[in-house]
Amino acid sequence: MRRRPGGAPMGFAWRLGASLGLVVLAGGVTLLVVALVIAPQLFQSHLRMAAGPRIEPAIQSHVDEAFANAILTALGIAVPVALVTSWLVTWIVARRLGRSVAMVANAADRIARGHLDARIATPAIGPEFTQLTESFNAMAARLAETETMRRQLIGDLAHELRTPLAALDATVTAVADGVLPVDGTTLETLTGQTRRLQHLVADMSAVSRAEERQLDLHPRPVDLATIAHEAVASITARFVAAGVHLGLEAGGPSPVVEVDPQRLAEAAANILDNALRHTADGGDVRVIVRGGPGVGVLEVVDTGDGFDPADSGRIFERFFRGDASRTRSSAGTGVGLTIARAIVQAHGGTLTASSSGPGTGATFLMVLPARASAGSGPA
Repeated sequence: MRRRPGGAPMGFAWRLGASLGLVVLAGGVTLLVVALVIAPQLFQSHLRMAAGPRIEPAIQSHVDEAFANAILTALGIAVPVALVTSWLVTWIVARRLGRSVAMVANAADRIARGHLDARIATPAIGPEFTQLTESFNAMAARLAETETMRRQLIGDLAHELRTPLAALDATVTAVADGVLPVDGTTLETLTGQTRRLQHLVADMSAVSRAEERQLDLHPRPVDLATIAHEAVASITARFVAAGVHLGLEAGGPSPVVEVDPQRLAEAAANILDNALRHTADGGDVRVIVRGGPGVGVLEVVDTGDGFDPADSGRIFERFFRGDASRTRSSAGTGVGLTIARAIVQAHGGTLTASSSGPGTGATFLMVLPARASAGSGPA
């Protein structure tokens, strides 16, 4: 790397200015050489055409000397002036480019040191740098969002682990102190808390694979109504036990979607499980399958707790629960909807949630690209 006097490395602006200055200097020298080689011959040719082939030697010598002096004087003044002007313009451009590059480098260094709030202003030096700064700021924002989610995930996971671990610790301590006997009830408590931990770990692994698009998918054409029917059949017994009515509406031609049936049925089951946990005895949950222009729609409508409309996006975050009850037994691990949305997105679809407010029920809308229409699915 070239260095300034004193050993300090030359900055980008200096190096760029020096490089462009050499280019300008090379152009000026080339202009001077070419002019000195070609101009006298052209001048002599025009002179002979104007004065005839016979010119007095003294006049010829004087004219040649005058022309040489004139061209050398003109070029001697014009070339340095052009070089200085060109170098000044080059230096201004180099300085602007250098500041922009330095700004990006400094922001990148701040992000590397953990300051994820670093952003750069858009320089007015062309669409390429505008795109660079916009992409950099978008990357920085995404990194900040990821770091926030990571910290939240660690906190939420620690909270979820605290309850079963505390229960295990208390039970083991009570057994060791002789307060609790080693009987079926105690062993059942230990087994239940251990299974809860296993379930939590399995859910976290599943949601991680789903959100990183690492799901093992085997898509094939299938009626969306068939998937809905299988998901309803797999969970009907739990709805009956809870006293909640579950119905399926799949009238008309059933949309055909290119999906992995097992994975999509898992997503539908997670949505139904969420509806069951938030719908009281005597409530109603409806599964509606319909087609649209190029899409298949699976809609789950319940008459349960509902949620604040402002939470419609956060509903799908890990461990989010609108009622903020993280310890009640019916709450689950809080990642079912996260997994469901990741599965739907992996198939190129969308999963959204809406509600008019607490106590008004909720609607979950799954939209998938449809291939064609088939006959009516099972109802």
